[in-house]
Amino acid sequence: MQFKGRTVLAFIILAMFASSILTLTIVNPMSWSFKEKAAGSAVAAGPSSTSTTLTNKDLSKISKTYQLIENQFLSQVDHDKLVNGAINGMLEALDDPYTVYMDQDEAAQFDDSISSSFEGIGAEVSLDDGKVVIVTPIKGSPAEKAGIQSHDMILSVNGEKLDGLTLNQAVMKIRGPKGTQAKLEIVRQGSGDPVQVIVVRDEIDVETVYAEMLPGDIGKIEIRQFSSNTATSFEKELKALESKGMKGLIIDVRNDPGGLLNVVVDIVNPFVASGKAIVQVENRNGQRELTKSTGTGKDYPVTVLVNKGSASASEILAGAFQEAVGSKIVGETSYGKGTVQVTFLKEMGDGSNIKMTVYKWLTPNGNWIHKKGVVPDIAVEQPAYFKAAPLTKKVTLKTDTASDDVKNLQLMLAGLGFTADRSDGYFSEKTAQAVKNFQSVNGLPVTGEVDTVTANKLEKAILAEIRDPKNDLQLKAAAEALQSQINK
Repeated sequence: MQFKGRTVLAFIILAMFASSILTLTIVNPMSWSFKEKAAGSAVAAGPSSTSTTLTNKDLSKISKTYQLIENQFLSQVDHDKLVNGAINGMLEALDDPYTVYMDQDEAAQFDDSISSSFEGIGAEVSLDDGKVVIVTPIKGSPAEKAGIQSHDMILSVNGEKLDGLTLNQAVMKIRGPKGTQAKLEIVRQGSGDPVQVIVVRDEIDVETVYAEMLPGDIGKIEIRQFSSNTATSFEKELKALESKGMKGLIIDVRNDPGGLLNVVVDIVNPFVASGKAIVQVENRNGQRELTKSTGTGKDYPVTVLVNKGSASASEILAGAFQEAVGSKIVGETSYGKGTVQVTFLKEMGDGSNIKMTVYKWLTPNGNWIHKKGVVPDIAVEQPAYFKAAPLTKKVTLKTDTASDDVKNLQLMLAGLGFTADRSDGYFSEKTAQAVKNFQSVNGLPVTGEVDTVTANKLEKAILAEIRDPKNDLQLKAAAEALQSQINK
C-alpha cells in the first residue's frame, strides 16, 4: 500500500478534526488494491459483490410499513425523516459506533470537518452505549482550557439533552460560531454528580507542530493533530533540532485525536529502515496490504509520549515507533481505535453520505489495537489532581458535608499545596482550614467555605498547575528514559 501521486488525494483520515466521531476514513475506496491471497479467492476492496440484495418481499414489507405510518399513525410525519430513520435503523443494527449515516446537512458538516480549520469547542467525541463521550480535547482548544478531559460524558448542551440523538445530531448542537457559549453538562469517570462547564466556542488553532530543545540536548516535538501540512512542519522542526546538536528526540502525541494517514507515513518513514512495515490494512477476507518504509533510520534514540487521548493516527505513529524502530513508549495506554471507514457520498446520490467500517488497520507486526490501545513500555500516571473534575457550584461547600464536589475540591487543594487531612469527599475542619489558607494567599474573603468565586479561583489555579511542564511526570519519565539511552 503505497501513497504516491494522486492516491494521496484519497484523504485517508483517522480523525475528523472538527468531527463528530473518531474515525479512520477513506473517501475513495477504489484507491485500495488488494491482491488475491490464493487462486480463486474473493477480493473485497469495498462492499462484497456477493451480498444478497433485497427481495421483492423485503421491499414490499418496507413499503407497507411506510404506508401504514403515513396513513395510520396518530400524527403526520415528515417523509425525509422516515427515510433517514430507516437508513439509520439498518446501520444501527450493525452495532458499530463508527458506521453512521449523514443527511445532506451533516454530510456538508463532514466536508468542513476535514478542512484545516473550523469553529467549535475543539474536542473529538464518540458515541458509547448511546452516550456522547469525549475522546480527547484538542490541545490549546477552548475545551481543553475549560478543563474537559478524555472520557467525560456530555449529557446536555445549553439545556438540550443529547439522549436519543445520533452522533452527528449531537455534534451539530455542540458546534457553533466563534464567541458563542456551549453550556455542557458533563459527568466525569469516578464522579457521580453532573457538573456544568461553560465553553466559549472559537476558531481552532490550525498550528499542529511545536518544537523545543530540552536540557541535555533532548529535542521535543509535539504533534497536536495530523493535518495536510503537519509532515512538512515536522520535517522543518526536526532539521532545526538536529542542526543544534540534538542527541535524542521525544515525540509527544498526547491528546492528539489523529489525522491523515499519509502524513503519519511521511513523519515515521525517515526513522524506519527501508523495507520494514510502518502500518498494515486488512479487509474482511483477511487480506492485508503493507505500507513499507523507504527511509534509512536515525542515529539517535526516540521516545514517544502517549495517553488515553492519543488516538488513531497517534496510535499508528506510536505502534510504528514501538515495533519498527524499537523506541520506548511512555505514558498511559492509548485510546484504542483500529478500524477503517469508507465514505459513500457518490453512491447516495443526493448529497447525503454513509461512513461505513470496511477495513481494520494493524501495527507493523500485525497487532490489532482496537479497544485495547498501544500499551506503553514505561507506564506513568500524572498527579491525581490532573483528573479533578470542575466543581458544580450548585451550593456553597462547607464543613460537615460530603459529596463528589468536596472530593474534587480536596484533589485541587492538595495539588496546590494546601493539603487537608483527607481526600474522601468529607468536608472536615482541616479541609476548611486548607480552604482558608488558599483564600488568604489569593486575596479572597477568608471564610473556609467554597462559594462560586473561590471555586472559580481554585479551578483557574489548578489548570495553571496542570499546564506547568514542571508537573508533567510523563514528560520527565520520557526524558529520563531517553537520557539513559544517550549515555549508553
